[in-house]
Amino acid sequence: MAAKVTKKIVVPVDGSDRSLRSLDYLKLMFGPDHALEVTLLYILPTLPPLLVEEKKKDKGLAQKLKAVEEKNIALGERILSGAKKVMLQNGFRENRIKTVYRKKEMGVAKDICNWSESKRVDAIMVSTRGRTRMQDFFMGEVSRRLMEFCPANPTWMLEPVVRKKGVLVCVDNSENALRAADHAGFMLSGTDCPVILFHSKRKLGRFVPDEIIKEMPELEKLWKDVDQEQVAPFMDKAKEILLKAGLDGAQISLKIVDGSRSAANDIKKAADRYGCGTIVVGRRGLTGIKELMMGSVCRKILEDLSGKAVWIVR
Repeated sequence: MAAKVTKKIVVPVDGSDRSLRSLDYLKLMFGPDHALEVTLLYILPTLPPLLVEEKKKDKGLAQKLKAVEEKNIALGERILSGAKKVMLQNGFRENRIKTVYRKKEMGVAKDICNWSESKRVDAIMVSTRGRTRMQDFFMGEVSRRLMEFCPANPTWMLEPVVRKKGVLVCVDNSENALRAADHAGFMLSGTDCPVILFHSKRKLGRFVPDEIIKEMPELEKLWKDVDQEQVAPFMDKAKEILLKAGLDGAQISLKIVDGSRSAANDIKKAADRYGCGTIVVGRRGLTGIKELMMGSVCRKILEDLSGKAVWIVR
């Protein structure tokens, strides 16, 4: 019998209640007995460069700034200790939880990405909102930049409270969609989460003015038939990937629906309809441009998560 592969997730924390509540997502999806290693990461605030230069000239100022740095470290340790306590209360084993604080060097998001890549983690999970308006801004900015700076690591964005275990994996006829399925299969193997492979047949009106479609209605049917014909092998391949990863066939279902003008709306409606708290999307779609990143579909999904998590896969 093959040994269970440990899945490594890094969770940046900011000390907010929302950030701590987002840790419940790991309990919901995996449970404390899963082969999961969680690193809680805190990026320490840094002093403005101008003050750093000034302390070289003024010994009194240097002592005060050193005291500030020590307080920053103490705060970081308290924040990490609080997050670890939540994990322990959720039943996770202490030897599966790591706490790390790092000095900010290139910026919070960039530092998170660099550290995660150096440790070869399987995913970065971040709450999109903090406790206060300022923390909302902070976490939103970090979330956006994580997708910009982390080409190697799947990034999970979530609202603090996700209650549904179902997972909606978005599939089109692109290799990136298969990579998204591969990530979902790896992370969800050994869980009982139901998985839906979902495709929304793109409405021709996304590309052609309605006036033209009305004049030639047969084009819409032809377009949908071709779309379904092209995506069918990718749906089958995605299912094969999930099965090979170890998911049970009873966990997996396929849904192909007629789409609207908005792929993001189709995805969100499907997640609600099928009871999915997690949406898995590829960063790039059919054209290889950033249509599933901040430019279009993914950005629109992230605008209103409404108690959901979104896994963005490169």
